[in-house]
Formats: sequence, C-alpha cells, structure tokens
Amino acid sequence: MKTLRVLVLVAAGLAGLAHAQTEPAPSGRAPSDRIPLAVDLQERIEQVTVTVKDRWGREQTKAIPVTVYRPPGEGPFPLVVFNHGRAVDRSTQGRSRPEHLARYLVHKGLVVMAPTRLGYGDTYGKFDPEDSGPCERKDHAPAAQAAADQVLATVAFARQRLPFVDAGHWVVMGASMGANTTLATVRLKPEGLLGGVNFGAGSGANPALRPGQPCSPDRFAQQWYGPAITPQVPTLWLYWQNDLYNGAEWPQRWQQAWVQGGGQAEFHALSAVGSDGHGGVFIDMNRWVPLMEAFLARLGVGSAYAPLRYRPVAATDTGKPDLLPANEALRQAYSDRFLTAALPRAFAVGDQGAFGVFSGDWAEGRALGLCQRSGQSCRLYAVNHDVVEQLP
Repeated sequence: MKTLRVLVLVAAGLAGLAHAQTEPAPSGRAPSDRIPLAVDLQERIEQVTVTVKDRWGREQTKAIPVTVYRPPGEGPFPLVVFNHGRAVDRSTQGRSRPEHLARYLVHKGLVVMAPTRLGYGDTYGKFDPEDSGPCERKDHAPAAQAAADQVLATVAFARQRLPFVDAGHWVVMGASMGANTTLATVRLKPEGLLGGVNFGAGSGANPALRPGQPCSPDRFAQQWYGPAITPQVPTLWLYWQNDLYNGAEWPQRWQQAWVQGGGQAEFHALSAVGSDGHGGVFIDMNRWVPLMEAFLARLGVGSAYAPLRYRPVAATDTGKPDLLPANEALRQAYSDRFLTAALPRAFAVGDQGAFGVFSGDWAEGRALGLCQRSGQSCRLYAVNHDVVEQLP
C-alpha cells in the first residue's frame, strides 16, 4: 500500500543538556517552560489566533502558543498536533510540550504541533471555554466544540503559514480532555481528516475522593449518541484498567455509544500501569506504540518505526570509564545517576559531552532523546546491566 503524507494531530525529564537554545520564561510559568528547546527536533513556538465560545455563548479571540517539532529536511511532512489534558490549576499549566511522543512521531517522518488551548497558562483568566459545569450535571458539548475549534485553527495555520507541512491529510489525537477534543473533531469530519486517537477521553472526576467514578458519565455517552456527519473516520481508543478518572467500565460504554452514533472505534483496555493509568500515554509507551503503529499503518500514515538496536559489550558494574569521553561531569552522572537507577534504565552520551539518563518506560529512546536535545550526535552507552554498542 502506498504511504500517504499525513498531517497528524495528537493529544507532556530532561538531563545532560549542553549548548541548547532557551525560551524566555516569565515569572510563575511552569518549570517545563524553562527547559531548553529541543534543538534536534527544531522545536519552535508559533502564535495561532483562535476564536472560541463558552457554554453561555460568550466569545473571545486570542493568540495561543503552539509548539512545533519537525524532522530534518524541507518536507512537506505530515503534522502531529497533540491536544493536552486539563490540569487542576490551569494558571500554572505550561506550554504543551509532549516531547517523548513527538520524538516517536518525528522519527516516523511527521511534524508535531501541540497547541496550548485558550484558558491555560499565559491565556488563563476568568474566561474558561472548557468549563462544563458541576460534576452532577456536566454539559460536555460546548467545551469539546471550543477545543475542536482550536484544532481546526491550528490546521488552518499550518496550511497557510508552514510550507514544510502537508496539511492535506491529517489525524487528530489527544489525552484526557485532549482526547475529548479528538472525538469532537472527528465528528466534525473536517477536510483531509483520516482518523483519530483517544488516550483516555472522559467526563471529569475527583480521583482522590471518588476514584474510578467519572462525573455525569451518562451525559458524556449521550454526547456521542446524537446525529453525526457520516461516514466518520476510524478512531483508536486506548484506556488503562487503573484509570482513576474514568474507571474500567465506563470507557467501554462510551465506545458503544460512539459506534451507535455512527462512529468507528477500535477499543483497547490495557492492564494497569503506575499508580494511575489515566497518564498511560506518558508512562506506557512500551505497550501503546505497537497499537499505534498498526493503526497508523492502516491509515497509511508515516514510515514504520525502527526500534533502537544494540549489543552488550561489557557489564556495567565494571564501569568501563575508559570507554566514556574524558568528561568529569559525564562520568559523575554515569556513576551517581545511572548506576543507582532502577531498571529498566539507559544512559546515552554525545560527541561533545552531552548525556541523557532515563529510568522507566521507553528508557533507551528517552535517554537518547534527552542527549540529542542539544543537537549533538549521541549514542547509547549502557542499558540495564550492560555497556552496549549501538548498531546501525
């Protein structure tokens, strides 16, 4: 099957940075906004003007920041715009920077755009277009529409202003409230849309007081029962059994409502991960990437992901300092941060002294990515108990 060039809209540690460009960070901004830009992903910030309405019909027009990541070369490339979730404190919710997900998609030859929607961070204020009302009687539709309108504005901006983006084909994705945004966008069936990915869409909850009991879940289901523009494009639904916001049962009912409303949905209930599976998009790449690969392949989106290849050459308990560059900070990080880290773990080194350390899900890719942020050429040095040689 011929691979299409596709614009993908999707639904955020960093270490060992050197010689990286930074973005000014106003006082009070979230810590993620003070992290240097990822040079290797050509990270940049665009300002996109959006106009939205809240559930009372009040309208506001403002510019929102959109993070852009892109592959090397002139393109045009497919685009991924990730739709973020809704923090408890929106005033300190920083610019959306889904870097680990972006690295995976950029590696596949896609551009990623991540809008920080109106009402968050720098645009936080009394006007909140995603206020859906009290838990017992939520009105989800206006909030989802306001969020979807910002997706469409982002796509229009890419089409008009970013020549390296092929905006003729795209897929929308998101997590939590960003996944609600995904579903609302799919129902609008905008031009060129090929599919959508839902990471944990839901109706809000209080996981501390009522874990696994979402707010007004029947109302959320009813949102998808009504008339929809058909035929709708395929969607991938990814939920985790220990989702403290949505629980294990309601997501399946929502998927049934979606299908009864004319939608297409491939549903996966993944086993528990971490302390709260609602964040599975960020902590369970090892399991969702294969499902995403298969889904995007069916849509003809991007190239196949090529996993990192390496072979062991020595045991890490020997340290092998002679194989490391003569950089004291790097060797100290290897000793203090990598050798003491829990498994799975990985350590990457750059050709000019940068390094990346990561312990946990997708360790090899994240360690290498953290090293590469500075723009240096990096390679894996150690994985788990082994010093390794990275293979082409």
